[in-house]
Amino acid sequence: MIKRISSQLISGRLDKGIAILLFGPRQTGKTTLLHQLLDEKHDVLWLNGDETDVQQLFENASSTRLKSVFGNNKTIVLDEAQRIANVGLAMKLITDQICDVQLVATGSSALELANRTQEPLTGRKWTFFLYPLSFGEMVAHHGLLQEKRLLPQRLVYGCYPEIINNPGKEREILKQLTDSFLYKDILMMEGLNKPSKLITLLQALAYQTGNEVSYNELGRITGLDNQTVEKYIDLLEKTYVIFRVGALCRNLRKELKRSRKIYFYDNGIRNALIAQFGSIELRPDKEALWENYLMAERRKYLEYNEMWVNSYFWRTQDQQEIDYVEEQDGIFSTWEFKWNPDARVRLSKTFANAYPHSVFKVITPQNVEDFLINSST
Repeated sequence: MIKRISSQLISGRLDKGIAILLFGPRQTGKTTLLHQLLDEKHDVLWLNGDETDVQQLFENASSTRLKSVFGNNKTIVLDEAQRIANVGLAMKLITDQICDVQLVATGSSALELANRTQEPLTGRKWTFFLYPLSFGEMVAHHGLLQEKRLLPQRLVYGCYPEIINNPGKEREILKQLTDSFLYKDILMMEGLNKPSKLITLLQALAYQTGNEVSYNELGRITGLDNQTVEKYIDLLEKTYVIFRVGALCRNLRKELKRSRKIYFYDNGIRNALIAQFGSIELRPDKEALWENYLMAERRKYLEYNEMWVNSYFWRTQDQQEIDYVEEQDGIFSTWEFKWNPDARVRLSKTFANAYPHSVFKVITPQNVEDFLINSST
């Protein structure tokens, strides 16, 4: 079984009297991870927020009522807690009034769960994220050489646990993911009544991977106004389908302002949306796939190693650009991503002059571990 990095972070926070929230996309193994951590305990109560009777349990809940339901169980798991109305208040009630209970909640929608728990549980929660399997986790499972050999597979089919564990069934599984689980939380949200438009928007974003996106252009493609486009993108980000990266803009007049790129958390989902599963070497979008893969993997790396940085891309009006820039403690590190290991790229003199002492590196399949395992940033 592949050991998840998040298990090390969570296990050290259990039984401290503070609620644990575990966020991430559906089908990434949040429940499986918790079973690995908790199955040796004999006093765990599992409650699934997708089930109607569990939702009803928390309607007008009181500490007395919850104590009677919990019984002698000392660990309470609320799985898919975002489906429970007023879950934030219920979690506060448990944390404040039932002090001998360890509360653990999972959610596949930050929009619902985070917003409902942010105020009630301020200072009384640990928040963790679980993404599709990471490069580092796979290296720990079967070694660096094997995982580097599998990079062409990862760029096409992605890293969802079910994909990794069922070779040969990748397309079937990805179709199931994109047809149901991917949209489940989004389509349940109030006010979202145009699912066909949402899918068209996702397809448009898939084709623009690695490029700056314009809400005006996306609106023309989808037939939605700019405000609705932005709303849908916000929903997609808060349900862990995509994430945004903004442009670095400090002093140079020619630096682009208010620009953004949008990436998918998983390459397989991106490719499934446009039904493109061709071999990586024959694809015209291989550089975009490499960039998306590295950006998503870097996000996992930073999260699992508890590293706090500011993330950007950089581009000027005269088309000088850098794929990725990180700022940590005032120091800039920069990277260009190239699938071709023979590519030769130099740091822009304009950037070097504007941001002196910055570090620059080109990441290819040959040295990917420097970016995703051995990075000192």
